[in-house]
Amino acid sequence: MIYNSIIDTIGNTPMIRLNKIAKHIKGEVLVKVEYFNPGNSMKDRMAIKMVEDAEKAGILKPGGTIIEGTSGNTGMGLALAAVAKGYKCIFTMADKQSKEKIDILKAVGAEVIVCPTNVSPDDPRSYYSVARKLNADIPNSFYPNQYDNLSNTAAHYETTGPEIWKDTEGKITHYAAGVGTGGSMCGTATYLKEKNPDIVTVGIDTYGSVFKKYKETGVFDEKEVYPYLTEGIGEDILPKNVNFEVIDHFIKVTDKDAAVMTRRLAREEGLFVGWSCGSAVHGALEWAKDNLKEGDQLVIILPDHGTRYLGKVYNDDWMRNHGFLEDKTYATARDIIAKRPASYALVSVKKSDSIKDAIGLMNKTSVSQIPVMDGEEVVGSVTDTKLLSKIIENPSLKDASVADVMESSMTFVAGNSTLDVLSSMIEKEKAVLVRDNIGKIHIITKHDILEAFTN
Repeated sequence: MIYNSIIDTIGNTPMIRLNKIAKHIKGEVLVKVEYFNPGNSMKDRMAIKMVEDAEKAGILKPGGTIIEGTSGNTGMGLALAAVAKGYKCIFTMADKQSKEKIDILKAVGAEVIVCPTNVSPDDPRSYYSVARKLNADIPNSFYPNQYDNLSNTAAHYETTGPEIWKDTEGKITHYAAGVGTGGSMCGTATYLKEKNPDIVTVGIDTYGSVFKKYKETGVFDEKEVYPYLTEGIGEDILPKNVNFEVIDHFIKVTDKDAAVMTRRLAREEGLFVGWSCGSAVHGALEWAKDNLKEGDQLVIILPDHGTRYLGKVYNDDWMRNHGFLEDKTYATARDIIAKRPASYALVSVKKSDSIKDAIGLMNKTSVSQIPVMDGEEVVGSVTDTKLLSKIIENPSLKDASVADVMESSMTFVAGNSTLDVLSSMIEKEKAVLVRDNIGKIHIITKHDILEAFTN
């Protein structure tokens, strides 16, 4: 068959059975592999739908500019549509997105503006706000707004849902997908439930996102919102495309569990997929092991391709630095401090103490680096090497206060930080600090880590 352009190849992606990873699950587990779309993700479906609906409505005119906030995959779909139809593209992205996603968008002619992740959605620096402002400032521009544009849901209602129903011959009993903008989950779920209201739908969420609690309580809890690493699922807003009525259950998946499963899919099933695919499979299988029975058929959407994540989940150094490597079991910061006697007390100095006193304390306790305190708060640090160099330069400094020469504070780490993560942090910086379960502060040095590795 000969196609008129690349966008005509969107859709009709394959359904593949999971053989090894799902062998402990009763029933059949299938995955719909969306990286077979030309832009290597399921977002191609809604991108072309949003563009063509905008054309029909007269919103997008010849020579126009498409402006969108994206995690990368929607941008790729829109960029392909723009290439085929002759539009320009400007995309805003959060700085947590992979470099590969940014480079791919630039390769197809798009302009990319990177915005900070850790700001509220209505902050003028957020990638939502920057996209809206560009749309207001640039004549003949179109802001698809994948979060609230219901063409997103319609694309999956019209294509993904019917494909799954046809491929399974109507035998599907359960459907699972990650929930980000909500279009793929809800458009597909709506179609499938129209065909069979008994089909159970499971939305995959991430820790740091509001969806699960909102579904279960109806409360938008800002305390649920905090930074996370997984790309493409979860939100700190409630997009209009998320129809909670067609999502029966939510399950949350950690960044680590998602990353580990992503690598397993490549290694054990030959599916070189993206990070949120690992989230979808891990979460769906966690739910399925207690809820699926013989004769049931679960379909999981795998949204994108692994090339987007070569510098992250497929990079051993990156995985090791985040404590995600699945083939090693290391002790943690909590394990180190648990072995210390109850009488342990952190050696520290006050910022008002003299440098001479700090040096005396170091000599007395045989420590080389000490936190600086202001009341109960850690405000800085001093090390013997830096103090020595400063006093050699200016001997009179010995009578100055610690506050005059202290360095930045040591980093606090989580109690579950593993030795490989602690080691990488200490190599880059100084010792690190951790609080035990009663709030007492402990210091962990390179010596502590070496000792833990040998015990």
